[in-house]
This record gives sequence, structure tokens and C-alpha cells, in this order.
Amino acid sequence: MKTVFVTGASGLIGSELSEALLAKGFKVVGVDNTPNTNVDNPNYTFIQAPIEDKDAVSRAMNDNKIDVLVHLACTVDNDLPNIITPAHEKQSAAVDKYLYKAAVTAGVSDIIMVSTHQVYAHQKTREPIRETSDEKPASAYAKMKYDSEKALAKAIKGAGSAKGVIARVCPIYTKTYVPNLHARIYDPKDNCSYIYGYGDYGFSFCCLYNLVDFILGVLTVTGGINYQGVYNVCDTKPILAKEIVEFERQFHKLGAVIQRNYGADAVKSALAFGSKSAKVDYRYNDLSTVCSNISYDNTKAQRISTFRWKLSNTK
Repeated sequence: MKTVFVTGASGLIGSELSEALLAKGFKVVGVDNTPNTNVDNPNYTFIQAPIEDKDAVSRAMNDNKIDVLVHLACTVDNDLPNIITPAHEKQSAAVDKYLYKAAVTAGVSDIIMVSTHQVYAHQKTREPIRETSDEKPASAYAKMKYDSEKALAKAIKGAGSAKGVIARVCPIYTKTYVPNLHARIYDPKDNCSYIYGYGDYGFSFCCLYNLVDFILGVLTVTGGINYQGVYNVCDTKPILAKEIVEFERQFHKLGAVIQRNYGADAVKSALAFGSKSAKVDYRYNDLSTVCSNISYDNTKAQRISTFRWKLSNTK
């Protein structure tokens, strides 16, 4: 069975992925600053080190005969806050500089990295955004991940059999992890939850377990299928604002939800476009586009996985 090296192994995504890999019989080598609940599994090797520790991470790859690298570190839903600082950008750049090259040198056959849907240019139509859509990262986080994508592409170019998979993931959620969902119906300035009309407008998200299933799918894809490349990884259908409200009322303490005037909010948001918050806040909600029903097409990724998880059955 393959040995999988997971960076950011103790974070939200890394913990769930490592547990799923171990359940499927994979061997896992995880690296992170803090240990996790998988450390007692005999098929799990944990390296406690910061991801930018080039010597420790490279040595761990060479010592454990790694087949696959899954790069989750420097990912906002894993171990970064929603505000991206210059220090985070510097850390990610330092990791990109050595990690992929170290993996290729160690003989890794597959490299999977988690990127973000934010790398795409602003969509001016209601057509779903596909992997062939124009890219124009505007936020600090989007640029950070896009640079990481380019670093991966450069490292595997001419690297023999090494294959790269880039997962452009929409904001993650589970039944208990809801910050990304909540950000779409909450205004921190007014300290209140809100909705426009009946809430019949939606947003693209990705249930954490759909991402885990996708990565497992890449690792178990049948021979003859060319699976390397870029994938949009998200739920098959957007989640409506009213569904978020109902979900939070059922499982979390939501409090009062007010109805607001979309036209007035859209004008204010358009005037504020390009603000510092929009550039550094991963969860910044552009109210001028909130009702545009911008969606991402995961048809390509469905060739790898079923995307069976959604808000109504997430755990």
C-alpha cells in the first residue's frame, strides 16, 4: 500500500484526511507543529516540525520512501486565520521554494496540493466557473496559493513520472465547522446576521468530506486515466442563504436575522471594492456580488469522486 506524506497533518483537513487514509490501509507520514489523535496508529508516523523546516521535512521524505505528497499546510482552513499577513505569504513562499523539489528528488510519484477557488478572475456572467476560466488572483490568499500552483508546475516539469494535481477548493464546512458558511450571512460591522429577500441566492462551498473523498479518489484511480491537472473541488450544488440560516438555527446559536436592502448594500460594497479588507480577509464578503449566484463547475472532479456530501448530510 502507498505511503502518503501529509503536510499540515494536525489541521482541520489534515486530521480528517489522515484518518481516512489510515482506514483505507495507507501508511501516513504527517508533519505539523502539534501532534494529533492519529499518533497511536502503527501505520502513522508523525514529524513534529514547522513546515518551513527544510531539513526536517526533506529528511522525513527521504527516510520513509514516500509515494504521494499531499500539501495542506499554508491553507487557510487548515492552519491559517482568515486574515492573511505578509508573514504568512513569506512562509508559504519559503515552503514552495523547497517542498516540491524535495518531493521530486525523493521519488514521489504524485503531488496533490490544495489551492483556492479565489484564483479565478471576477466572473461577469452567470456561467459556472470552469478550470479553463481566466485566472486573476486579487486577494493575498489567492495570490499566495496561485504562486504555489506555479511552483508545483515548475517542479514537476521534466521531472519524469511525477504527476501534479491542483485542487481549487471552495470554502470548507462540516456540521461543526461553520465559519465559512456563517460569513455569508453575517456582517461584522453591524454585528448581526442578515438575509436579502427570502434568501434564494446561493454560494459554492465544499463539504470537507467531499475534499477527502476526492483525494482518496486520486490515490486509487484506475490505470490508464490521466488524472493530473487542475480541478474545481466543491459541492455539486451551491448552498442557498436561507439553507445556511436554517442549518445554523438547527445546529448552532444563530440569534436574530434581519432582512436588508440589497441595492443599498451593493452600492456601498462596490464603492469599497479594492479595500484592504478585500485583499487580506479570506472570508471577505463582497456584497455587490452576493446575490449573483456565482458557481463553480466540478464536472471534471466528478470523474474522480462522487461528491456525495452536502449540507443536509454532512457530519
